[in-house]
Amino acid sequence: MRLDGRKSDEKRKVTIIPDFVSTAAGSCLIETGGTRVICTASVDESLPPWRRGSGLGWVTAEYAMLPASTTTRKRRDGAQKDGRSVEIQRLIGRSIRQAVDMRALGERVITLDCDVLEADGGTRTASITGAMVALTLAVDKLIAQGKLPASPIRHQIAAISVGIVQDVPSLDLCYQEDSRAEVDMNVVMNEKGEFIELQGTGEGRAFTPDELSTLISYAGKGIRELMEAQRAALGERARHLCAKPWLVVASGNAHKISELKAMFAAHYTVLGQREVGFDGDVEETADTFVGNATLKAEAVSAATGFATIADDSGLAVDALDGAPGVYSARYCGHHGDDEANNDLLLSRLAGMDRRSAAFHCALVLKEPGQEPIVTEGICPGTMLHSRRGTGGFGYDPLFLYEPLNKTFAELTAEEKNAVSHRARACRQMLEILDGAK
Repeated sequence: MRLDGRKSDEKRKVTIIPDFVSTAAGSCLIETGGTRVICTASVDESLPPWRRGSGLGWVTAEYAMLPASTTTRKRRDGAQKDGRSVEIQRLIGRSIRQAVDMRALGERVITLDCDVLEADGGTRTASITGAMVALTLAVDKLIAQGKLPASPIRHQIAAISVGIVQDVPSLDLCYQEDSRAEVDMNVVMNEKGEFIELQGTGEGRAFTPDELSTLISYAGKGIRELMEAQRAALGERARHLCAKPWLVVASGNAHKISELKAMFAAHYTVLGQREVGFDGDVEETADTFVGNATLKAEAVSAATGFATIADDSGLAVDALDGAPGVYSARYCGHHGDDEANNDLLLSRLAGMDRRSAAFHCALVLKEPGQEPIVTEGICPGTMLHSRRGTGGFGYDPLFLYEPLNKTFAELTAEEKNAVSHRARACRQMLEILDGAK
């Protein structure tokens, strides 16, 4: 048993109180044993000169021990911080930056201030664990304010100390243990159990590979428990942790965006192009669905820096030699007038008995720095003589899907997402993504 009665692999009691400072964008008080740290997050909507114009945000940290945080008064940091504080705040910044997609954060700075009220060992690891909570709360506020469309936090980060005290590997050292430890180590990990930083020193003696393995095992156990405490403190706001990477839909069509969100929700946080600041239109100058989809995906990905998915889809009617084809959305002469497009199609099919047709979809996924991935889907059907149904969009009210004897406009979203041309192209794309894991 240790000085405070804990087992060797038992961490100290941890308490995290969120929203501790009402004026901060995000904050918490974290208590681990006798160590107490206030962690706050501040948001600056500008960048330092060296970062401006990059499209990337930044996360940095400052650390200080208050004068009465130890038994003897610590001199307050002035303009020149002591070397230990500088080293620790760099560690905090490095650690938390591993959690954030800087492009998704946008051109802003989040500063994490960690102020130690009481120090009883493990102040740097408590600061990292608390800073992760403060960052998450700041992101929640940015989303609520409409400044971020979704969370840029890709990982959950926590940290803990381990060491060897009187030849016994131990977890979460208090000050008395830390001050006489033969081996001292700080471990920072993400939710996958991957290491972000290992700071290990044989201060009193060298340590063996077996002892190192035990220390790392103890640290992993402690960090998993700390992550549970972080999530408990955040409550429903923990949904911002470990967010999926963003996938931008190169379209302003709300129906199309909704369908692709449903299709790719397991892999990505799917956002419309306007949600990430792309308001332009990409001119569709190709004469094939694949060509137009590629133009859109590459243009939006290049402009935003995010993975982008684009589709070009349309209706090919056999009796009209494949028209309207790539001109489906602008068949009537201008873009997006579904009623006029349908009226024109009905007039050109008037008196024709041959009504076979098919919806075509070319889907292109463009990841920055990678070649586009292309899939295609075709859904056959029959064109009716008049509209049926009130759902869907485009030519859906005229397109009869014969296996269900319903038009696309009569299908529920779930039914359509199971059989449509876009669904078929998406399933092929998902198979490729699943196979790449």
